[in-house]
Amino acid sequence: MFADLSLLPLAGLFVALAGIIAVSGVLMTGYADRLADRTGLGEAIVGAVILGAATSLSGTVVSISTALEGRASLAFSNSVGGIAAQTAFLALADMAFRRANLEHAAAELTNVFQGVLLIFLLLLPLGAMVTPEVTLLGLHPISYVIPVAYAGGLLVSRAVQEKPMWKPVRTRQTREDAPEEEDAATARRSTARLFGEFAGLMLVMGIVGYLLGQAGSAITDRAGLSASLVGALMTAVATSLPELVTTLAAVRRGALQLAVGGIIGGNTFDTLFLPLSDAAYRDGSLYHAVGQQDYFWVVTALLMSTVLIGGLVVRERSGPGRIGVESTLLLVIYGGAIALQIFAS
Repeated sequence: MFADLSLLPLAGLFVALAGIIAVSGVLMTGYADRLADRTGLGEAIVGAVILGAATSLSGTVVSISTALEGRASLAFSNSVGGIAAQTAFLALADMAFRRANLEHAAAELTNVFQGVLLIFLLLLPLGAMVTPEVTLLGLHPISYVIPVAYAGGLLVSRAVQEKPMWKPVRTRQTREDAPEEEDAATARRSTARLFGEFAGLMLVMGIVGYLLGQAGSAITDRAGLSASLVGALMTAVATSLPELVTTLAAVRRGALQLAVGGIIGGNTFDTLFLPLSDAAYRDGSLYHAVGQQDYFWVVTALLMSTVLIGGLVVRERSGPGRIGVESTLLLVIYGGAIALQIFAS
């Protein structure tokens, strides 16, 4: 679609599309917070499922559209690279929340379980890599396991929220998930209308995601860059901007469980990019068509997710630079991964 454009206009278009995604993400946060109160689902569940899935829509479209074009590496690295980037965004949100370590204040068992689910889902593509290249109705067997595991994890998450077997200790810094008073304009709008407007923003995200994928493909060809580099550090970060802005906006609103749940839930949803991309990729198993550089980001995402869960369990009140030690480690791991990726390319 954009193959005839030179590199500079392509870069400008890429930035503009990323800006649209970011603005849409800000608007989504307010809707998600209100829907969490209206439906009674709570910030952690709404953040993990509704907001996480909605803000990941543009990334989904990028992975599917590029897989259809036979660009396996770009589709794969866009998914797992986005997970790493979004996890790093939590460290930025921790910097913005000055009262205490964000992972301490946003204590929520559902988010801990979602993190465990994320690690399980990230291990599945690694399992595909070390097993024979076989397909069943055009898909690798792991592509059937991932959505089933995701759906089962959501059911368990709901059960964990409704009947938790343990609860975090409440401290002076802990922020409770309590319904907020609505302003007059919001109160007059029905829940159905809020869902409708939220869906409209999702449609915008989907369209812009498709255009962003086309721009990323054109940049890969025009600049001669590695598809893994473009996927993990360009399209993945651009399509992850909603997670950044929604997380910062949620922290500013005091919806801390929504902020953490939106990141972890978005990450678990992003693993669904892989079976969808595998279905769109017509030249065999997607998991065997990508290289070591792409799986490098799976390992990076696993390391960062493990550190995050540790932070949610330990619940350090404050750390170096008034952020948690886990936030510092997240930035170090992600920064190191970027440096290694650029050096390898």
